[in-house]
Amino acid sequence: MFFRQTRSRGTLALATATVAGLLLAGCSGGGGGSAPTAAPNPYATAEGMDSATELVGEYPREETLFTSGTQWGPPSSWNPIPGAGHATGARGLLYEPLFQFDPITLELTPWLAEGGEWTDDDTYVLTLRDGLTWQDGETLDADDVVFTAELGKVDAVPWSNIWTWLDKVEATDDTTVEFTFSDPRYQEWDNWLYSTMVLPEHIMGDWKDDELLSNPNEKPIGSGAFKFSAVGQDRMVWERNDDWWAKSELGLEMPMKYIVDVVNTSNEVALGLMLSGSLDLSNNFLPGVNTLVDQGSVSTYYDGEPYMLAAASANLIPNQTRAPMDDVDFRQALARSIDVDKIVTNAYGGLVQKAHPSGLVPAFEEYYDEDVAAEFGYTFDPEETKSILADAGYEDTDGDGFVETPDGEKIDLKLIVPAGWTDWMEAARVIAEDASAAGIKVTAEFPDAGAVDDARATGDFDLLINGNAGISNTPWTYYNYAFYQPIQEQMLAGNFGRYENDEAWELVQDLSRTESGTAEFSETLSQVEEKFMTEMPMIPLWYNGAWAQYNESQWTNWPKEGREDAYFPVLWNNYVQLGGLNTLLALEPAS
Repeated sequence: MFFRQTRSRGTLALATATVAGLLLAGCSGGGGGSAPTAAPNPYATAEGMDSATELVGEYPREETLFTSGTQWGPPSSWNPIPGAGHATGARGLLYEPLFQFDPITLELTPWLAEGGEWTDDDTYVLTLRDGLTWQDGETLDADDVVFTAELGKVDAVPWSNIWTWLDKVEATDDTTVEFTFSDPRYQEWDNWLYSTMVLPEHIMGDWKDDELLSNPNEKPIGSGAFKFSAVGQDRMVWERNDDWWAKSELGLEMPMKYIVDVVNTSNEVALGLMLSGSLDLSNNFLPGVNTLVDQGSVSTYYDGEPYMLAAASANLIPNQTRAPMDDVDFRQALARSIDVDKIVTNAYGGLVQKAHPSGLVPAFEEYYDEDVAAEFGYTFDPEETKSILADAGYEDTDGDGFVETPDGEKIDLKLIVPAGWTDWMEAARVIAEDASAAGIKVTAEFPDAGAVDDARATGDFDLLINGNAGISNTPWTYYNYAFYQPIQEQMLAGNFGRYENDEAWELVQDLSRTESGTAEFSETLSQVEEKFMTEMPMIPLWYNGAWAQYNESQWTNWPKEGREDAYFPVLWNNYVQLGGLNTLLALEPAS
């Protein structure tokens, strides 16, 4: 469907049993942030279920795709700059990147860009397609790309770090942009090309620096396949952009006129709508989905185990600005106190896999350094937990069953995950029980999703679970997420535990500078994996699935194993450009 990018520096690598009987766990998005949870669940009763069905009846069924899976409350922002907390689809459906990335083939594909190449070691020249337009009719040109890159000069912008190694960017004509690097980082640059949305200078150029993250952008103008249509307490509605540049330039057209993303506050409703055919795609975790697939009620990427592709590592994040999480011995002990197999079995029914000690998703299995893992990795071992704690001076001096710090301070940690994400809630309970049994007092708490987002960004937490580091073009992204510097008042790009280690960060930057497939890349990656396992800035737990359940009564041709057009079927924030857009383009009406 699209042209592959090449560059002179090498190839880019990169039915139904009763519904109630299946409600053993709940829903959670696997990557990206979520909007604040709406207060009382409007669909918790049979009357509420009827209201959800009425929502479906408001749009022509044969022209509408109904989705769910990211929004846990009504969206209140369409600002793509922060990278989280905005309406599902703002990134990818409304605003677009220069390239798309296929997590299955690990290849980049030109999108707004026609192509790009390294003309020498320090210079990358990007060529935009002809005919690009914003939805208000203004031309999308090289100046918009320059504007987008230069927004990173504002420290609060998530991609500000590129200006530690990018020297200048300039438009040499309307469709050509030249990037000159003081310290070229090939891995990181490939990632930037598809993860950053190109933004309209004629609109956002008027924003002040202090509103780049806070402006809700309530009348968004993007370049993408869909336009803002409507929003409500229970929905976000996108309407097809019939003037989309790709229609004329690439011969592409979306088969559906509307996408209605339903606010997800109840697993009962999500599952009920899925089984009734009122919901076409659920990007939620739905418990018992293996039974539903076997019964033919819904379909998934794989017909059997594991049913879902792996999307991201779920990690336990210790806040290292607080004791005792700032002690590496304590973190090592905590990691060995958790029985992840119990989480896999109890919270997921075997639908997920335990994470490798490196934290890298299975797509990067070739990069696992098993020698490093054998020497420095960790496994569930309560006795070793107790031994590490004792050797580090943690003792139960008051006989309450829980250790105190070497200074005699009580340890009473709170582990937070969003309310309603009941698979994560169950996992948090397991972690709290296991840690407490090993002598570390941990209590699981469940604030709303918006409060968890705020706590994560500001560092106001003890422990939390996060899965923002997903599949990408390179293992570098996971370790950039783990070790990200500098530490800021609000951390949005990673390192939510605020771990500081100059040596580790330099290794991560060295990894970004090297090209995959080389001996230097493998050697540097092994050093990074060792640093990760020994310092443990966060603790990999399991692999979140790319939750995607399809009801094929209205729309067919969904991604499935073995199909040539088997794209990554997820519409979470930051995942649309990783296969979600191609999934939508390939759909066909059932009739």
